[in-house]
Amino acid sequence: MSKDNEGAIWKNEKREKDTHPHFTGSATIDGVEYYVNAWKRGEDANEKAPALKFSFKPKGEKQSAPAAPAAKGGGFVDDDIPW
Repeated sequence: MSKDNEGAIWKNEKREKDTHPHFTGSATIDGVEYYVNAWKRGEDANEKAPALKFSFKPKGEKQSAPAAPAAKGGGFVDDDIPW
């Protein structure tokens, strides 16, 4: 665990595809631990593009289940109706 409002990234030695991050690591922001992924600017990117692009995902956060599709007829479903 890093100090609050600090983090670190390292080279991703397991990178296999272009979509995988170049760097991975962790950070603690306001007491919440996050996984950090970072991608380098592409060789063909605009010079004004960021040198690194980051994404943060809270550690311990479970992925939510996909939302159930809406029912036909306005979304009202009542299984107690006999017809």
